[in-house]
Amino acid sequence: MSFRLGSVSCRVVRTVRQLLLLFSAWILVLGESSGEEATCVGPVDVVAGPARKTLYVVARDAKRIDVLDVEAGKVTRSIACPARPGGLTVSPDGGELYVTCGGPQGVVCIAAVASGKIDRTIPVGHTPGAPVLIPETDKLVVCNRFDNNVSLVSLSEGQEVARVQVLREPVGSAATPDGKTVLVTNLLPVDPADATTVAAEVSLIQTADLSTTTIRLPNGSSSVHDVCVSPDGKHAYVVHILSRYRMPTTQLERGWMNTNALSVIDVPGRRLINTVLLDEIDLGAANPYAVKTSHDGSLIFVSHAGTHELSVIDANKLLQKLSALPQAAEEAGQQEANAYGTYSSTTAVEVPNDLAFLVDLRERIPLRKRWMPGLVEDEGPMVNGPRGFEVVGSKVYVAVYFSDLLAVVDLESRRHNKVSLIPLGPEPQLTMARRGEMFFHDADICFQQWQSCASCHPDARVDGLNWDLMNDGIGNPKNAKSMLLAHETPPAMSFGVRATAEDAVRAGIHHIQFAVPPEEDKVPEAIDEYLKRLEPVPSPHLVNGKLSEAAERGKALFFSERINCSVCHPAPLYTDMKLHDVGSRSELDRRDDFDTPTLIEVWRTAPYMHDGHYATIKDLIRDGKHGAKAGDIDSLTDEELNDLVEFVLSL
Repeated sequence: MSFRLGSVSCRVVRTVRQLLLLFSAWILVLGESSGEEATCVGPVDVVAGPARKTLYVVARDAKRIDVLDVEAGKVTRSIACPARPGGLTVSPDGGELYVTCGGPQGVVCIAAVASGKIDRTIPVGHTPGAPVLIPETDKLVVCNRFDNNVSLVSLSEGQEVARVQVLREPVGSAATPDGKTVLVTNLLPVDPADATTVAAEVSLIQTADLSTTTIRLPNGSSSVHDVCVSPDGKHAYVVHILSRYRMPTTQLERGWMNTNALSVIDVPGRRLINTVLLDEIDLGAANPYAVKTSHDGSLIFVSHAGTHELSVIDANKLLQKLSALPQAAEEAGQQEANAYGTYSSTTAVEVPNDLAFLVDLRERIPLRKRWMPGLVEDEGPMVNGPRGFEVVGSKVYVAVYFSDLLAVVDLESRRHNKVSLIPLGPEPQLTMARRGEMFFHDADICFQQWQSCASCHPDARVDGLNWDLMNDGIGNPKNAKSMLLAHETPPAMSFGVRATAEDAVRAGIHHIQFAVPPEEDKVPEAIDEYLKRLEPVPSPHLVNGKLSEAAERGKALFFSERINCSVCHPAPLYTDMKLHDVGSRSELDRRDDFDTPTLIEVWRTAPYMHDGHYATIKDLIRDGKHGAKAGDIDSLTDEELNDLVEFVLSL
């Protein structure tokens, strides 16, 4: 990958013109909502029945499953859910739906297709999702995102029969056709952020004995959303962000900060074959979200939540091209220019940096009309935020989250526009906060569409990486911070260099997205409203919503004069909103004092401290001696330390 500092091209002008027209169209479509609440459908996934004549749409925000007749192209009925559904799968005979629902007290809802009613529920874990049936068994695998484990459910027994620990925030799963292996994506890395390499991993569970192994993705891999397995069971495909977090954030061109990737896994060999970039040299393909293959495995499909498009990749040519590459430079010989005038990879190790690797293997299909020079036309309904999808013959049905519709891509169509739309409800009238959520996840705001705010802040939280932002000088990387309560706990950034979160949002758009959206679009104001409305997720360390006995003991220690944690972390926000010297300065830092973060939801924001040096709260207190300046940390017994940690992780 080649980088150029300070380079500016005429593409900037074209991109700005596109953004101006695009946002103007959005404002006409969206208008200004008169109320603070709006009813949204919020489709996040689509699953076909066995005969592929019926589609089941996971309408998360509407708390329902929409049943769509494929031939008629419309919703015929809906199945109400007791809580927000996260995913579903269909029984082999098509008679039942297995829907994951809820938060801390998550359940699998079993709905009879004929009656459209939920017959029974099976308790599982915290925020369940990505259910997958193990072939030729009665077993269902469910990812419990915030418990960091996977439930094995016996459908015949109607209960959970085992839990398997994985790494961090499992959100995607797929089973091999022989049922011997289940692959699970861990959304985030578990490493200290200042480690030699920082990367998320894919967990492989052997169904015979529930033993696990992991496959580590390339350095900088995070936001690992989905995985699928080829029909022959030989390969798995994983989509994720591949961050160039070691680079200072001085530009965006050629993937300087974030790239977007597809990793290919050899399933029988339990190894990573390679990672290819989904971007192009001057156009990012931000936020890959879901991945599937065609029924014969010849095509790989990827939805891009940030750029509102679908990638269609020739799987056979991709595998052939990867297998033909020599592993070492001495095997490659002299590098030669390819037919496109660029230099393509000559060894396998170069592939994750090659923005032209897929140039002749992939088609990018926009799910909405794009502005063309000299052509002014009605943009039609807003199409923003594709998520999960289903493949039915030559058509791909994509759930479009913010638009409350399905985008149908006809692969056999010879028309320039291959996309038609199926509404799932009235055209959404978005509140300011909902628009802010949309902008936060939208890479159209960004120069060349390389990233969205969510690229470094998935769900407005953390990606587990250190970034060298320019707001406090170069060469001092700091850990990404959660946006939860950012507007209520100024100042912003680790050094407090932004007086308020409002300042930080605007600086981020300008200096990280390299964009200046039109004032009338109110992009920063909308993002402010979205972030202000974020609510903390109840901790998985709570017991029936309350502190455990250990956490109660830890609470007493936390507020005691002996330990004195509450001096800097007073309730209810658990921060005094001041900068303190707690002895955490590293050799790269230019000052001693740092902003005191809130401890609310700290259980999901690892690693800890401004440089992410500590992987766990226990490491921070025990090894980092955090809190020693205010209290007698050294006097804590092992049991007291565990109690204190349990309380902090329960907030």
